[in-house]
Amino acid sequence: MEEQDNKRRIIHPASGNLWSRRDFVHLAGWGGFLTTLGITSLGTLRFMFPRVLFEPPTTFKAGFPDEYPMGMVSTKYIKDYRVWIIREPNGFYALSGKCTHLGCTPNWLDAEQKFKCPCHGSGFMKSGINFEGPAPRPLERVKIALAEDGQLLIDFGKIFAFEKGQWEDPEAFLKA
Repeated sequence: MEEQDNKRRIIHPASGNLWSRRDFVHLAGWGGFLTTLGITSLGTLRFMFPRVLFEPPTTFKAGFPDEYPMGMVSTKYIKDYRVWIIREPNGFYALSGKCTHLGCTPNWLDAEQKFKCPCHGSGFMKSGINFEGPAPRPLERVKIALAEDGQLLIDFGKIFAFEKGQWEDPEAFLKA
């Protein structure tokens, strides 16, 4: 009987004392309970601090007006901000680089003087007006102004739609 009792006991590695199976299961149960309680407490504490999305600013300075040649479309900021800046004889405007069909970024084809969407073939004139393909409306303009230091200030967080008559807004076009 004593030999069978010794088989059921586990030797504690640190103290060398014998533990019964009951002691071991009791300790494992408490360990599991405390682990579950700790994980639940951490989850509850994390819930108290909401996740906040920090977005980059929607405005950027695009250089001085004399850096833009007359009648040209600047593709300098299309990769970083999805914005084209166009200088006309009477001023500047900035077009959003999102196709109004499904949001792809059209390419500026200088030889043909048009924007062409690679996704579904929509075509836009230099002014942003759509003339071919499935795009339902013209490209949107973004806010353009002069900063205090004389640079062009583009705010792609504010858009102007042609079909709503917003291209006539003073913020949609910067007069020279």
